Amino acid sequence: MKVKILTFYIAVFFISAGAMSPALSGNVPRGWQQEFPKTDFSRSTIDFSEVLSGGPPRDGIPSIDNPQFRKASDITGLGENEPVIALSVNGEHKAYPLRILMWHEIANDEIGGVPVSVTYCPLCNAAVVFDRRVNGKILDFGVSGKLRHSDMIMYDRQTETWWQQFSGTGVIGKLAGTTLTALPSRTIPFRVFRAEHPESPVLAPNNARMRDYGRNPYVNYDNERNTPFLFRGDYDGPVPALAYVVAVGDKAFSLNFLREAGKLERDGLVITWQQGMNSAMDAPRINRGRDIGFVTVQRKNADGTLSDEVHDVTFAFAFKAFHPDGVIYTD
Repeated sequence: MKVKILTFYIAVFFISAGAMSPALSGNVPRGWQQEFPKTDFSRSTIDFSEVLSGGPPRDGIPSIDNPQFRKASDITGLGENEPVIALSVNGEHKAYPLRILMWHEIANDEIGGVPVSVTYCPLCNAAVVFDRRVNGKILDFGVSGKLRHSDMIMYDRQTETWWQQFSGTGVIGKLAGTTLTALPSRTIPFRVFRAEHPESPVLAPNNARMRDYGRNPYVNYDNERNTPFLFRGDYDGPVPALAYVVAVGDKAFSLNFLREAGKLERDGLVITWQQGMNSAMDAPRINRGRDIGFVTVQRKNADGTLSDEVHDVTFAFAFKAFHPDGVIYTD
């Protein structure tokens, strides 16, 4: 598919006229204070010029605040190899299909007694889960409609602080400089979650007619010949900007390399690649996306046991944007 058609798909969903106009450095751009009256714009860790409008206004992409679930064994219509974010906390297991998060980007939930926000930014393919407790208070997160380095900026409804989704760090507002605690999760095929946890809850649409769940509005976006959308930074890496990498802190591993290796042990990490998961960013329907496989990332403990490690399967440009000194390993 030509880039022109790709841009059309993204534009229809994500941007409107003027969306690429940058904010003015040093001044609060017109409209921000009206849209976010509680945000303390005097507190910022970033330059306002780095923030772009994604098109939709605040909450134009609605977060899921009252999530509904169905038992995994009762789910129909979800492709066997479609990606879901699998989360396990204190013995409770839940799955959040990307076909739903593609259109909502944030689900505020609770699992195992822990309040969490399950987040997904399609333009970075960043799927990250956060504990939403800060300083003893529970925050609820929404989609601001703003982007930085092509990554979603979230906001909390209690203080209206703006948060970078990729890192979970507050960038503008009262809690600027605070970083949310990320929780280990896995992006795996639905069939794998169902086989392991057939009685566990899987996120279902509150209203199945609200969106065309299962459609990919970013057709062919993860073609490595393309360029990142709404990204103005410089990228200098050993793999294409839209190549998948497995990011663990300030280290990342090329997914193509992991596919060839099958299993990698390095710096206490054990990373295993398996085939059998659709790309969410490839075909018009997610369940027809090409097989990019999936990974488990674990850390070897002193006693030899393994525990899941916080990681993200994202695009190389996004990793380098937020870890400019980070290393991408290709062999």
